[in-house]
Amino acid sequence: MAEIQQSGGDEGGKKRAKKGSTKVDMTPMVDLGFLLLTFFVMTTTLAKPQIMEINMPVKPKDRQEQNELKASNAFTVLLGGDNRIFYYRGLHQPNMNIIPQVEESNWSGKGIRQVVLDATRANPNLVVLIKADETSSYKNLVDILDEMSITNTQKYAVVELDNADATLLRTAEKGGGAQ
Repeated sequence: MAEIQQSGGDEGGKKRAKKGSTKVDMTPMVDLGFLLLTFFVMTTTLAKPQIMEINMPVKPKDRQEQNELKASNAFTVLLGGDNRIFYYRGLHQPNMNIIPQVEESNWSGKGIRQVVLDATRANPNLVVLIKADETSSYKNLVDILDEMSITNTQKYAVVELDNADATLLRTAEKGGGAQ
């Protein structure tokens, strides 16, 4: 720790005040500093992860039946490649020869957000089905989920893109959005 070194010896009979040299050992102070630094680095979260809560439905039991979605309560959003987004009202039922009118939108506030707002205001029982193509980006899926939150849409689901909707999406991408 701290030491005081004294030099002995009297010269000439005079008593002088002894001058002591002090030497402070800084090793414990450095150790304490590193311990504190280590403690604060280990206990502090540097960046909190940003998460979005998604409640997934419980799988139905074998005996339980799922409710069928009415075509009048359905609104489908198709996510294509190159940040393109398409939508149609109703259900695509190729076995009944019901092919919906596909329209293209954009990601602006007057684009898909306004379309979803108008549709949910017109029909409070509306269910938005989100279907992403393999060419769409993960960012587009997160963006459309953000739009559902912004528009306060209560009922929406991320659904796998089936072959009929994939064909519909390809046709819309080639034809500029309308069929």
